[in-house]
Amino acid sequence: MLVKITDNIYGMIWTDYRENNCNAYLITGRPNIVIDPGHRHLAGHVHRALAELGLAPADIGAVLATHAHPDHYEAARSFGEDTLFGMGAVEYSLVGQVEYLAVPEPDFLLQAGVLTLGDATFQVLEAPGHSPASICFYEEKSGALFPGDVIFENGIGRSDLPGGDGGQLKKSIVLLAGLGASYLLSGHGNIVAGAKEVAANFKAVEENWFGYL
Repeated sequence: MLVKITDNIYGMIWTDYRENNCNAYLITGRPNIVIDPGHRHLAGHVHRALAELGLAPADIGAVLATHAHPDHYEAARSFGEDTLFGMGAVEYSLVGQVEYLAVPEPDFLLQAGVLTLGDATFQVLEAPGHSPASICFYEEKSGALFPGDVIFENGIGRSDLPGGDGGQLKKSIVLLAGLGASYLLSGHGNIVAGAKEVAANFKAVEENWFGYL
């Protein structure tokens, strides 16, 4: 399902709960950027959404992954030959320690700080807990926060997978709450839109979930 979020941000929302795949997001511009493209064998919903917007896979200039779980990165090489792939440096360095992960070699590695890709600028934030070194992207201009699986609408990412840590996840959520985001564009579930709604979601998560971490 294709959802327009801002003038240049679109959600490619995964709605088939019989299968495990994530929400992908498109930021149009120079270059066009996809965040968390999902499983390779389930990437059809991304390509169909691009087609609705008059874009071909080869029109994507860069793909970014929030973390090294297959439902977020596997389709990274299903776009054009010249499409660049980037993910967190620390997360990628840890991939070899988990046998079932086979992340394609990134074209560039990311660290906390500012990421500029053409006319797009993101804050890159380290947010471990769901995975050992998950990163999140925040576009301050629009207030769009892409937290991967750190936090959802009324929920949090699992911390019982290899490398997960509940205490770190709690700290990461507190860090993200301080951004004052206007859009919470999570890896699964619904979009949360509006600064008040996003703030209320962070508060509800703290009240309802932090006691279990």
